[in-house]
Order: sequence, then structure tokens, then C-alpha cells
Amino acid sequence: MPIGKLLVANRGEIALRVFRACRELGIATVAVAPEDDAGALHARSADETVRISSYLDPAEHVRAARETGAEAVHPGYGFLAENADFAAAVEGAGLTWIGPPPAALRAGGDKLEAKRIAREAGVPVVPEGEPDEVGYPLMIKAAAGGGGRGMRVVREPGELEEALAAARREAKAAFGEERVFCERYVERPRHVEIQLLGDSQGTVVALGERECSVQRRHQKVLEEAPSPALDPELRARMSSAAVAFATRIGYRSAGTAEFMLDGGDFWFLELNGRIQVEHPVTELVSGADLVAEQIRIAQGEPLRAEPRLVGHAVEVRLYAEDPRTFLPQTGRIERLRLPTGIRVDAGVEEGDEVGTAYDPLIAKLIAHGSTRADALDRLAAALAETEVGGVVTNLPFLRWLVAHPALRAGETTTAFLTEHPPLSAPALRLPDRPWRGGFRLNLPAPPPAAPPDPDAVADRGGGAEQSTLSAPMPGTVIRVLAAAGDHVQPRQPLVVLEAMKMETPVVSPYEAVVKAVHVEEGDQVAGGTVLIELEE
Repeated sequence: MPIGKLLVANRGEIALRVFRACRELGIATVAVAPEDDAGALHARSADETVRISSYLDPAEHVRAARETGAEAVHPGYGFLAENADFAAAVEGAGLTWIGPPPAALRAGGDKLEAKRIAREAGVPVVPEGEPDEVGYPLMIKAAAGGGGRGMRVVREPGELEEALAAARREAKAAFGEERVFCERYVERPRHVEIQLLGDSQGTVVALGERECSVQRRHQKVLEEAPSPALDPELRARMSSAAVAFATRIGYRSAGTAEFMLDGGDFWFLELNGRIQVEHPVTELVSGADLVAEQIRIAQGEPLRAEPRLVGHAVEVRLYAEDPRTFLPQTGRIERLRLPTGIRVDAGVEEGDEVGTAYDPLIAKLIAHGSTRADALDRLAAALAETEVGGVVTNLPFLRWLVAHPALRAGETTTAFLTEHPPLSAPALRLPDRPWRGGFRLNLPAPPPAAPPDPDAVADRGGGAEQSTLSAPMPGTVIRVLAAAGDHVQPRQPLVVLEAMKMETPVVSPYEAVVKAVHVEEGDQVAGGTVLIELEE
């Protein structure tokens, strides 16, 4: 049945992206926004806007749809996008859900259940279990969600207890459920995902892959399609595995099967039952409009998109965040000049405020070219054209990244930013391939060195025996782990800050005595606020 009016249960650039697709299809749009987001760009851009109490309240979205006469709900990504109970509530209210069925969301959304189903479908998975069974290093993951929330790498048993506690807190804040699990950690994999589409007739197709290996804080910063690591045979094997899993759970709508890739070996990680942030690169190389396909599928139409790859596309995410530490920043965007000649999916305009309550994404910049080198050259030119004033952004980092010779050579893994620290001086050229990695004595490459640590922020002042620890970003104090008079050790966490549902510990830079604690749990602090005073 054709949809006449659609509500987007989300905000920012993804809400605007869905609005664009709706207008092209002749569908009226409804935005929702709580009080603290009422002036946001998405709320100014829809045909109608309804005030809600929270983006995380399913009943509020259903109420807003009923009040406006919307017939369908699109969840975007994040928030409630993969919440099976929300999907069921939408359908129970007689509305059309633009996404996979609740049963498929439950089967694919719980990572442990998804692994069981994948094994039954003959899809390789990373072993999981108790820490002693998995061994070290291991990865802690949230069972109910992704996007980097609730993820911790643990290299030694002594780190496990605190890492589990932090992962559970992040998972609870991001997904409303604190279940976590442990799996084997692979040091230098590539992160490759397969774009899927499934219709109500039972047809599931793979529209090629995306390479998403360059990540910070377990979140992606650059994506490209196709992957420079795949040949036709490997692409076919990974696509078949993705389709097999999706078919097994009765998947419908757009979705993404995520894999780790190491040489010719790959392991299924999870199925994201939603549109992905990086979907534009697939659209540019496949010619498909994935959001329009989602809407058509929800209307009962058969698939129109067909697998094909034309050229190469690269996407980067322009954030309000420090270009070295990736910690979120706040402020008013006083100047915003976004590039022309490439695709830009923006979520803000000049004059908008970037706060601490929501993701600090400003825009996605996506370039398409006939070859990978052409796409990267176009993106580099677009980044040179971009200007942002009034708030600190990662723009210098993006320019550095796109020009880096290792990235240009297609040598990207999830360890890229630990082996090439942000804004470090890259080599003028890479060494010949035999001389890269752990070639000495024919030994395997060592684990990646730890990344630069933004968590220990020490501003020594007032004499050599005193120092202050300041907030590295604006956020909320969720834990205070020290009191005046405590004797603390190097690297000991003293305060834990939360921003954008991610936790950042502030640690002691050396052995010291706590002179004073200036914050309490629940305090909202600005970047640079003094948290702790230390004495040696």
C-alpha cells in the first residue's frame, strides 16, 4: 500500500537523508525532536515537526505518528533503529515499519544469537566464551548493539574487571541493556561489510562491499567501496555468506553483514538491521537509492536494485572533535563552507550549536571516481575546500588521512591509527613490501603499539610538586574514583567522563597524592574544567 506520510524517528543527517528520499517519492515528512533539540536542522526541515520527550521512548514516536496522520516510521540509524520492541510497537499501532521484521531484528540484533545462527548457516564466526576459554587478548562487546559502544580490548587478566564494568555501563547507556560477551581479539584485521537488500517475496541480494577499517574508538572514520582487499572470488564468498545468514533469519529491508577479514579468511561479526552511516559509498558505486529501496520494500514492492560496481567511492565523516585525540568538542558553528562537486550529507547549518547530548557529526563527504586514486584525489580537493569556524573539528586529521601513503596504497586495518598516529609525519614513500611489518628473523608482526593516550591530561602549574587534571572534553562525570588524601599510582583512573554515550577515564600521570577533588558524580563539565589536583 503506498505511503503518503512518513515520520523519521531520528535526527541529524540521517533524518535529512530520509526526508530527501521521501520528497523524491512524493511522500510528506514528519520530524520529531525533544526540548533540547527543538532548533536542530532536521526539525526545521520536515513538513511537520512534533515535540517528544526523548528519542529513546518508543511510545512518543507512535504518539507523534498518530497525531500527524503519518502512516509509516523510518528509524534511521542509532537510537531505536534496531530495537525489535519498537518495530513491534509501530506495527502494533497499525503503522508501516521501514525496516526488517521484529523477529529478524531479534535474531540478528542479539550478537550471541546471531553467532549461533551463523554457525548453523555455515558462516564462519570468531570464537566467543568465558575469558579463560577465549584467552588474551580478548574483545568485550555489547550483546545488544554496535557502533563502538560497549567495546573494550583486554590484553591482561588484571584489566578485565574494570573493562567489563565500563563496557556494561556503556552498553546500558547506549542500548538499554548491559549484557556483554567476550570473543577472541584479532590484532590487525580489515573490517569489511556486505550491503544487503531483502524484499517481502523472500529475495535477498548483496550489493557489494564496503571497507571500513580505519576507525577511532572502535568507530569508523573513512569508508570506501569496493574494498581494495577483495578479488572477485573472495567477494563472491563473503557475499554468499552474508546472503545465507540474512535468508536464514527471514531478513527484509536494507541491512549490513559485518566481517573481519585477514588475508583470505573472514569471520562474521554481526548483522546491522538498519541503514548504515556509510551507505552513500554503496549508492555511488551501485546506482541504487537504498533509502528509497527501503520504502518501496515496506510498501510490498519487489527489489529493483541489482548488484553492480561502477568506479570507486570514498567517504569521510567531519566531526566536531579534537583531530588528535578524537574527543568530542562543543560550540557554535560560526562559519561552515562545505565543498561542491562531491556528495555532501550534512546534519547542521552555519549558526547551529554542537552540544554534548548528541553525536557531533557535522557532515559526511563522499567522493566518487572512475578509480580509487581518482576518488581519493577528488576527496582531497573537497577537504581542501572545506572550512569550519567556531568549533574544533577533525578536518586537519581527515586531510592528513586522505593524503597518507599507507592509505593511498590500500594498506588499511583496524590498527591503522595506532600504527600511524593521527597527524604524525608520514613517510614520503612506503618501503618496498618485503620490508614492511615483522620481517626480521622471520617473526610475526608484534601487536600494534598503544595509541596516544588522551585520557591522562596533566597541566602542571603552581610549582613542580603540584599538577591538575582537567576534562579533555565536555561531558558528564559518571564516576569519581579518588578522594582527597588518596595515594594513587601511575595510570590509575581517578574520574570517568561520559560524552556521546562513550566513556573516557582521566588517569593519574604519575605516583601522587590527591590534594583535592573538584567534581562530583553527575556534574556537567566543560572541556578544560579542573577535575583533580595532585601532589607528588
